[in-house]
Amino acid sequence: MASKALSLTLYNLALPLGLVLMLPGAFIKMRRRNGRWQDLAQRIGFFPNETQEAINALPQRERLWVHAVSVGEVGVAKKLISRLIKTQSDLGIVLSTTTPTGYALAEELAALHAGRVVAIYSPLDLPGVGRLMLERIQPTQLVLVEAEVWPNLTASAYRLGIPVSLVNARLSPRSARRYHKFRALIGPIFGMLKQVLVQEPDDVARWQGFGVEPERIHLTGSIKYDPEGAAVPDLKMAELRMILTTNGISSPETPILLAASTHAGEELEIARVFLRLREKVRGLALLIVPRHVERRTEICEALRTVGITPVLRSQWGTLFEANHSVMIIDTTGELAAWQHFASIVVIGKSFLAEGGQNPAEAALAKKPVLFGPHMENFSPLVDLLLKKGGAQQVASFAELESACLALLQDKEKASRMAQAGHEALKTHEGATMRSVERLLGK
Repeated sequence: MASKALSLTLYNLALPLGLVLMLPGAFIKMRRRNGRWQDLAQRIGFFPNETQEAINALPQRERLWVHAVSVGEVGVAKKLISRLIKTQSDLGIVLSTTTPTGYALAEELAALHAGRVVAIYSPLDLPGVGRLMLERIQPTQLVLVEAEVWPNLTASAYRLGIPVSLVNARLSPRSARRYHKFRALIGPIFGMLKQVLVQEPDDVARWQGFGVEPERIHLTGSIKYDPEGAAVPDLKMAELRMILTTNGISSPETPILLAASTHAGEELEIARVFLRLREKVRGLALLIVPRHVERRTEICEALRTVGITPVLRSQWGTLFEANHSVMIIDTTGELAAWQHFASIVVIGKSFLAEGGQNPAEAALAKKPVLFGPHMENFSPLVDLLLKKGGAQQVASFAELESACLALLQDKEKASRMAQAGHEALKTHEGATMRSVERLLGK
């Protein structure tokens, strides 16, 4: 196995080429997601004065830097941070994220815990930048969420004697196979981690295979699947209920099909399924929550080709047309809340792309869950839900239509599936608290 120095040297030699290839796409995404040019200064370690002052004002005896790359990881960080703050009163947290959508959610969390949490953009993983950020933040611990083990940042923390923990760690079988090809180079980086808190029993062996000592790997369960913190605030539920009422979905009995975290092409096919279902299910409505909200215009144009004129959640004062109860949720951070209003949740990226999206929030909301043939990124959870009868996997959009119709026409069947999915996730109950205890050494 290569040494730490050799692994870092090879990584840094390849890094400039990687950045050159990635930057054009990154800039395009930044603009589409309302990113600002001035935020780039934070990416190389320079904060606005007010941000640095807020960081300096955080408690110093115990200060954690938590990094979560985007919306999904920030959702995990939110549950973790809320429990950390409840558990230890003199704790300060800097929450970094990479994407504008993730940063917006991080700012909301910082506002909720003013004086305890500060939101920043994460640094580029260039030599020296991570060390500069660590010196400006002065954390007592660096906490990485799920899979964000950045070599230069991790090495800088290691050299400064700052322990690095990886929480809610997961490696899909596909990722594990890909990483294993570079085990000799990756192993020394993973070996710098103080502890790895994994979601599933199978993850223990996978992380051992990458050079992490067995005593540093702890099975805590998935924070994302933990029922703790899954409740949606009453004010948010009231707001969304008002939106539905304003748009003509006034009855709690109104059947709602929700397409969650959809990717390109899926919205049109699900809309076609919806149109056929609506002929048999009176009053059926469709909510589409795209994975990337900047695709709203593209989605609207696609739906118009099949006679649907959707409304946007961001323009919620506009009434639904009487025969087109379709809304696109073009805001971030609301998927969990919207799922509470659904009759059925269809998981995106599972039909026309590989990997799938996370079905846990739908199961936690006690909703019947359907997904397509491609859920590779969530194999353990999918296996658990299918085994317990808490979800149904279909091979095509035609099968999706049949499955939806069966659930919409048989409420008892839908209720059994929803309850089974919720019960299945109880195996992860307490994961958030177990992770907190490991981080705080309690």
